[in-house]
Amino acid sequence: MPRLIIRNLKNTEVYVEINQYVLKALQAQHIDWMQACGGKGRCTTCAMQVIEGQASLSVPTPREQHWQAQKRLKEDERLACQTTLSEDCVVVVPAKYQLPHLHYSE
Repeated sequence: MPRLIIRNLKNTEVYVEINQYVLKALQAQHIDWMQACGGKGRCTTCAMQVIEGQASLSVPTPREQHWQAQKRLKEDERLACQTTLSEDCVVVVPAKYQLPHLHYSE
């Protein structure tokens, strides 16, 4: 089962089932993650910056492509609600989407 490693949350490891959206895996493991639209890809608040393993992510969805075209999602960012993994991946939570009650290391 692929692992999502969240570098700036003390290298927290989240196991993501094949074809499971990253946001669903985070929720299943009780990890708080910003998300304003309920995981529908209508906002960018669940963005994660990919540090390693970009090739192990699913192809960007039309919603992600829309946000990239609008410059609200950077090339190295993906939406946790729209992305699945096939292999291990390392990400960080971008500063603008960090939750105030969590302690981030970067």
